Amino acid sequence: MRAHDVEPELLAEDAIPTGDPFVLFDDWFAEARDSEPNDANAMALATATPGGAPSVRMVLLKGHGADLGSGGGFVFYTNTLSRKGSEIAANPQAALLFHWKSLRRQIRIEGPLEPVSDDMANSYFASRARDSQLGAAASDQSAPMSDRREFIERFENVRRTYEGKDVPRPSHWSGYRLVPQAIEFWHDRPFRLHERRRFTRGSGGWASTLLYP
Repeated sequence: MRAHDVEPELLAEDAIPTGDPFVLFDDWFAEARDSEPNDANAMALATATPGGAPSVRMVLLKGHGADLGSGGGFVFYTNTLSRKGSEIAANPQAALLFHWKSLRRQIRIEGPLEPVSDDMANSYFASRARDSQLGAAASDQSAPMSDRREFIERFENVRRTYEGKDVPRPSHWSGYRLVPQAIEFWHDRPFRLHERRRFTRGSGGWASTLLYP
């Protein structure tokens, strides 16, 4: 492709503006909620063992913002005894990835993880559908099981145990807040002339730079 074949709008640098990355995330997330057919809040969570062996899985964003604790953050919930929970306990560094295919956009977020408060975990657990609460109480997430019937039987036992009563949050079920140290926004352009802007947190706040695609 010759240089003069590139449309002028492909060379523009204003698709990903400078400024506050939390504000930009809010804008993109709002658009994703309007355009994505399923789970605009789905994000890949990458963790690693102390030895550096990585693993990744999809989780759901359940809270975010600059005012969410010191340094702001992005919150998800899980069984803390699961594989991800064990890796986080040993190596509390993680990365998140949002991919909104309908918008042809990605956001990568990196930083340390911190547990949310018991009050925050209790509040979110109480807001979940009852069957989701029962499932969390019945599941030993990531542990081997002989067949699915084993889990369904445990689920039904938990259902009977708490019939007519509130389901308490299991002590091993809680949330984590990723405190972002870097946030990268990726915007698709034709001919793979993509636009990328990476924000990094310093002592004076956020700074950003464009990256080659």
